[in-house]
Amino acid sequence: MTQSTKSTRRGHHEGTIRQRSDGTWEARLSLPDGKRKSLYAKSQREVRDRLRAAQRDAENGLDLTARTQTVGQFLDRWLTDVAKPNLRPKTHHSYAQLVRLHLKPHLGHHQLAKLTPQHIQAMMTKQSAAGLSPRTVQYTRAVLRRALGQALKWSLVTRNVATLVDPPLSDQKEVTPLTVEQVARFLRATRDDRYGPLYHVAIGTGLRQGELFGLRWRDVDLDDASLTVRFAMQRIDGKPTFVEPKTKRSRRTLALDPTTVDALRRQRIAQLEARLLAGAQWQDWDLVFASSIGTPLESSNVTHRFQERIAAIFTAELKAGELTRQRFHDLRHCAASLLLGQGADMREIMEQLGHSQIAMTANTYTHLSKELKRATADRMGAALKVVS
Repeated sequence: MTQSTKSTRRGHHEGTIRQRSDGTWEARLSLPDGKRKSLYAKSQREVRDRLRAAQRDAENGLDLTARTQTVGQFLDRWLTDVAKPNLRPKTHHSYAQLVRLHLKPHLGHHQLAKLTPQHIQAMMTKQSAAGLSPRTVQYTRAVLRRALGQALKWSLVTRNVATLVDPPLSDQKEVTPLTVEQVARFLRATRDDRYGPLYHVAIGTGLRQGELFGLRWRDVDLDDASLTVRFAMQRIDGKPTFVEPKTKRSRRTLALDPTTVDALRRQRIAQLEARLLAGAQWQDWDLVFASSIGTPLESSNVTHRFQERIAAIFTAELKAGELTRQRFHDLRHCAASLLLGQGADMREIMEQLGHSQIAMTANTYTHLSKELKRATADRMGAALKVVS
């Protein structure tokens, strides 16, 4: 028995049900924009259930006209319309890579509105089985979570299902920077190296490598013993580009200690000599740390040279396992370690390093702060021993 469509006018989100000539059932729903959406099922009960579900979604503000959009289609639109205008170029590039290599192959064919936590968990399981690091799996989920957060704002979904899936656990890399004695030994050994001043300023300020590469002489005041981080240098599609600092707190002015000021003065003299040698080949980017012709430095070259010097200076310690392999980025950790050792608190270190949140600083340097607390307890013990 069929049910004909009523001819009376209905309000938004009301629907009608009828049986089609081929025996299937159709429900039609009025939308706020005046359009009507059709739903189909094999039985009257099934189509009625689908109609009720659609009515609930419409009441919750869900855009029913976009329900056939796939995850892949949405991610492409999100990358172009939302991510690209609001992210640093390097970050957008990494997001686009994760979408292309991981999210679209695993989830792209699913309808966005029908994506479930199980789909995401299955993707993460396959990623881990394929040998991807927990960090990569975590990052993939984080990007999807951010994208689905926008889908929720756009009323394309009723919930962010990525928040319902736990990321894999991973052991945080323990920070093992150079000790005070090792820093002194390293800086003495590299004082006359081409990159010696760069190493010194990295340790003396805690700047990120990109911030060091983007530092300009106009941002340095040697008389005032200060510098201001205004830009970082990144290579975007192979082209060196000045970009805004990573966060608002990354745009900061730092006071410089006398040894770091001395290192910058030595760098200034060395660069003037290099400029004379380069002659017409010199390109004036106003960079504090530049190539032999004034152009931006290559990260891989600097890191390779740094690790060569570490290996040469600390051969015995590395062989004995007393020192772990050092990355250039570990000079930033070294700066934090030295500040902690001199009694600086976490907020001071957060501001020096340009972290956006103090929790980031505390989590990164937990084991170092524990060592300092132990040293404090030992000093207290020595004091109490005197009066006991």
